Amino acid sequence: MARITFRDLHGIVLLDKPLGLSSNQALQAVRRLLRAAKGGHTGALDPLATGMLPLCFGEATKLAGHLLGSRKAYLAECQLGVTTTTADREGEVLQRRPLPALDEATLEAALADFRGRISQVPPAYSALKQGGEPLYLKARRGEAVEVPARVVEIHRLDVLALDGDRLRLRVECGSGTYIRSLAVDLGERLGCGAHLSSLRRLWVEPFEGAGMATLEQLQAAAEQGDAALPALLLPVEAGAAALPALHLDPAQSIAVMQGQRLKGVEVPATAPDQLCALFGDDGRLLALGQPDDGGGVRIVRGFRLPEAVRG
Repeated sequence: MARITFRDLHGIVLLDKPLGLSSNQALQAVRRLLRAAKGGHTGALDPLATGMLPLCFGEATKLAGHLLGSRKAYLAECQLGVTTTTADREGEVLQRRPLPALDEATLEAALADFRGRISQVPPAYSALKQGGEPLYLKARRGEAVEVPARVVEIHRLDVLALDGDRLRLRVECGSGTYIRSLAVDLGERLGCGAHLSSLRRLWVEPFEGAGMATLEQLQAAAEQGDAALPALLLPVEAGAAALPALHLDPAQSIAVMQGQRLKGVEVPATAPDQLCALFGDDGRLLALGQPDDGGGVRIVRGFRLPEAVRG
């Protein structure tokens, strides 16, 4: 098997992750296809989930933490009346219970409890770590796993269909939300229990409505050579599209590229204390910055893109 020669590659791929692959397996597969030296994903999707998985390469990996905290949207299917060890269809059945009479009013009353800021306990079978070890490893060994509750935010939660014991939902939520836990908690609220039977991520902010690439499309592009890449590899700037923007003059651009704090900059009203994207006088993303108490902007993360990529 020929050895892969990796290269510096900068940009973002919106992968339509297939069923059965972990997020890291998907990342490594795409990294090999693109021959990218450095890559990372922006928040794991379980192997049983499909859909949008933003993959960051090169300088775009500096945006991974920002994208990890972004708003996300899902199509979720819950099987009512059955609880499992893993809160999804992969686990062993713990209990079966009959379904109550469910109508639109009953479902809406239950869903209302889960909109907004709520307290949620992540699944024991998850990649969260305790003592440096993923919880799922402890759970698989049969160890008792106590997971503290945390506050998450669910912006939208709608019923799409109820077909027998299958309840289909659309969910828009903030960072750290577990849809498996939502399925379990909703099942308990309905009095019959539930688990997550399927999950598809529709989008991750700021890529709402953007097209995704399958592994097969990426394979075909790799076989065609670099000329086919621009259609599948978004520029690094795309990852900062949802941030308030500061457009700099030539002197300010030079200061930012040297990592200097900006003074006397008019910060967008939408970004009094949050990250903003700093664009140079040529329109290119130079850094992420954060307003400080002194009326300036400190550089949080700078980007160093080769001219061939930036131009």
